[in-house]
Amino acid sequence: MSIFRKDKHKGSVPADCLGLEVRIESSTCTGEKTIGFYDPDSRQLKYSELVRSQTDVDSFCEKYGVDLSE
Repeated sequence: MSIFRKDKHKGSVPADCLGLEVRIESSTCTGEKTIGFYDPDSRQLKYSELVRSQTDVDSFCEKYGVDLSE
């Protein structure tokens, strides 16, 4: 391990989000987009993050090791 470089590795889906779908939602008022794991029981996004561009979507997918092309 080095102090000067950050090791990037593929993450995994959190245990409480296994089996949940990844969804991008948009705010009705502002149009702000967020991505996260959608829980149909509570109707909420878990581990949601702000999406400004496609790079944010790609980094979310890389962070949790999910593939949206399915």
